[in-house]
Amino acid sequence: MSLTAAMNIGRSALSASQIGIQVAGNNVANVATPGYSRQITHFSPIGGSDPYSRLSTGRGVGVRDVLRQVDTALQSRLWLSNSDRAAAQQNLDLMTQVESVLGELSGNDLSSELSAFFNAWSERANNTQSSATVVQQGDKLAGMFQRLRSNLTTMRGQIDRQLGGAVEAADGLLSQIADLNSAVSAAELSGGSANSLRDQRDQLISELSQLVDVSVVDRQNGAVDVLVGSTPVVLAGKSRGLTLKHVANGSNVDTTVAVRDDGEPLAATGGKISALLASRQTAVDGTIQRLDAVASQLIFQVNKLHSTGANQTNLTRSVGSLAITAGDRTRAINDPANQTFGSLPFAATHGGFSVRVKNLADGSFQSVRVNVDLDGLTAAGTPGTADDTTAEDIRASLDAVAGVNATFNADGRLEVTADAGFEFSFTDDTSGALAVLGLNSYFTGTNAADIACREDLKTDPSKLMSGRFTSAGLVQNATALDMVALQDLSNAALGGRSIRQGWIDAVQVVGIRTAAADSQNQALAVVQESLEAQRAAISGVSIDEEAVNLLNYQRQYQGAARVISVADELMQTLLAMV
Repeated sequence: MSLTAAMNIGRSALSASQIGIQVAGNNVANVATPGYSRQITHFSPIGGSDPYSRLSTGRGVGVRDVLRQVDTALQSRLWLSNSDRAAAQQNLDLMTQVESVLGELSGNDLSSELSAFFNAWSERANNTQSSATVVQQGDKLAGMFQRLRSNLTTMRGQIDRQLGGAVEAADGLLSQIADLNSAVSAAELSGGSANSLRDQRDQLISELSQLVDVSVVDRQNGAVDVLVGSTPVVLAGKSRGLTLKHVANGSNVDTTVAVRDDGEPLAATGGKISALLASRQTAVDGTIQRLDAVASQLIFQVNKLHSTGANQTNLTRSVGSLAITAGDRTRAINDPANQTFGSLPFAATHGGFSVRVKNLADGSFQSVRVNVDLDGLTAAGTPGTADDTTAEDIRASLDAVAGVNATFNADGRLEVTADAGFEFSFTDDTSGALAVLGLNSYFTGTNAADIACREDLKTDPSKLMSGRFTSAGLVQNATALDMVALQDLSNAALGGRSIRQGWIDAVQVVGIRTAAADSQNQALAVVQESLEAQRAAISGVSIDEEAVNLLNYQRQYQGAARVISVADELMQTLLAMV
């Protein structure tokens, strides 16, 4: 080996140790940088030998590459864990909010108001002077339904705004990842190092994984494709983008996330976006639906009893609460094309009711039966609604009763008025038509959004119907007693549960889901912490280890410098001999 070769070997060691020191220093500098992956310098001997020597001693050392210390399989698992944990945390937050909105067991909740309402009827059954209390409790209960519905609707609006912000953030991250893909490819194709760019890209993917569940496919040029489920959202240097879509579905609005390029729905199963979509549908919309179902049945069942109620003083005028369009008045009530009745959460059935008219002059009564044909069969016995009862048929039947007039007012509401010297009441309604039409009702509205106590009852509680005519005459507390029994009466529309139990079940569903969300969040937190610890062990920077590396590189540098110094001294000695 020549002295020149020795000097070249020393020079290569100087260069290699300098790079090693730079890499170790960069690791130390980024010890607290989020998403940074420790870099390792890989050395390799320079092959070949001195052509002027028969001995093969090598030609020094070179730096083969500087690579990040990353376990790609572990990184993929960590991204998936991030998605699951973020979804669980978001779900827990929203379920806790729903539970807080309902406020059960606080003493100022819907269950308490339902109990107070039925207790007021119980008191009315024993105390004829407590009609005002019943009306006040009904008004208070209706207000509670409306407040809960309003708060849940407001919460749904907040979720929609959160969704919009999350989708916008995800769309921005996709664009940044696509830009970094192009930068990584350009840097590595030109022979440079893109470790820092790769770390930045991985950090962006980690942030994205908290919004949607992602999977990553590496390309040979250093770029990656990002997929959500089986849908690609980043293809190398191109982002396909995300957008939020709102589609009307009857009285509700369905919200979906789609790929901006072609409108393909995004089947996200993890991350905050997935949790927000799922919670909107199950936690919020589901609770609203159960609240509406309880309110609708409360309205319908209370009105069925109240419409056939009576007092010592009977009715002289009753105006229905249902506004019927002119076209729907002559369509069968059960006709699918009848939008007025078809949009209601409750319906009249085949049966009928009686009108009891009192002549004040002589105190005599007459009772007339009004049949409500809703069997869905024509006169020929074939399926169809052509011969079934219409709202106009009911009006005409009522108008034909002596001492009573029936018309549709300017709002399309059925109005029944007694002639001078007459009073009337309704009895034995087996069809529920009176409650559907809202005649002699207690509540107005159809669900929790518009439930209200009848206005003229609030101004004149004496119009409250607490009695009922039976074969033995007027039983002054019969309706009040039936109202008390209603709270525990099985209701087919609520799955066989009573009105009170229907709401208790709805609250229990929220409580169970909140507890399950809490348990899932805690379990996923343990998994995430374990994976992060594993990643830190592989990709994290250890100050102690880097200190040892710096000492090694320092000794390597000093040794190489000594080799060059000795070779130079020998060279000078050789030249002096010439």
